[in-house]
Amino acid sequence: MPEPILEVRDLVKHYPLTRGILFKKQVGAVKAVDGVSFSLAAGETLGIVGESGCGKSTVARMLVNLERPTAGAISYKGEDITKLSGRALKAVRRNIQMVFQDPYTSLNPRMTVGDIIGEPYEIHPEVAPKGDRRRKVQELLDVVGLNPEYINRYPHQFSGGQRQRIGIARGLALRPEVIVADEPVSALDVSVQAQVVNLLERLQGELGLSYVFIAHDLSIVRHISDRVGVMYLGRVVEIGTDTQIYDHPTHPYTQALLSAVPVPDPGARAHRERIILTGDVPSPANPPSGCRFRTRCWKAESRCATEVPLLAVPQALPPGPAAHPSACHFAAEKQVVPLPGELPPPPAPLTKE
Repeated sequence: MPEPILEVRDLVKHYPLTRGILFKKQVGAVKAVDGVSFSLAAGETLGIVGESGCGKSTVARMLVNLERPTAGAISYKGEDITKLSGRALKAVRRNIQMVFQDPYTSLNPRMTVGDIIGEPYEIHPEVAPKGDRRRKVQELLDVVGLNPEYINRYPHQFSGGQRQRIGIARGLALRPEVIVADEPVSALDVSVQAQVVNLLERLQGELGLSYVFIAHDLSIVRHISDRVGVMYLGRVVEIGTDTQIYDHPTHPYTQALLSAVPVPDPGARAHRERIILTGDVPSPANPPSGCRFRTRCWKAESRCATEVPLLAVPQALPPGPAAHPSACHFAAEKQVVPLPGELPPPPAPLTKE
């Protein structure tokens, strides 16, 4: 297997909780990210899903070095970028760019579109000569589907989808190899979401980009991702291909997450068992011992309170799509059980050989 372009190992980010005004004393820590590991291959899209507050955006900000990790390593082409600074870090940042979540607040309202997209050239003047920058900015506008003549307009003159395209153009300005997209379509209408996702897919094919794609919408993540990682309370609890995660989930949290996805087909909806989790999400300042999902899990036993489950392929599972990394002591596919008063699923139709 080729070496991954981006590799994350045991990534940790704790925010200190302090008490006092003049003499501050640390009394605890918010464990936003607590031991996340994954890898990203060249040309691959890794989707990251999970409920609000699980640490997805914190991971994204650490990947582009907007946040310094408390512990762990982020390797870009074999080099740990968490230890870089100055010119070395500046050079790496050319190749790892970010598309932010909110297209309304991530663009400076006092700058024109040309200044916003061309600002990376001011920081990295070696990428584009000064006299050539206007032409490059207009080319980027054309690449993302905007009129190059919009170069002198301001962000308030654009719709939400157009603003997100401007954010994507800014991320492409330095021709990066990796783009971290932090919920790039969550603030957009459904039709505009489809346009932006199709744009990202087209650019990936044309430019050979690698994506870390973070989103709440599980259908969008499945559409664009090659592999999917599921996060819960600062940790990755399950990771695998889109088929493994969506069709053969083995972690109870992933199963509950997928059971909440609306199904447009009434026939399929009637035969699906909805998993309702009890209790609230624990505080990241005081997470449960052992398995962090045990306080809401219907499979939890005494072992779950004392042993931290490893993110690994369960040995008890037979070879097949269900055999993928899952951080659960009792990882297994959930059997579909009809709800009371409903008919069982119809048998599969016979096929003539």
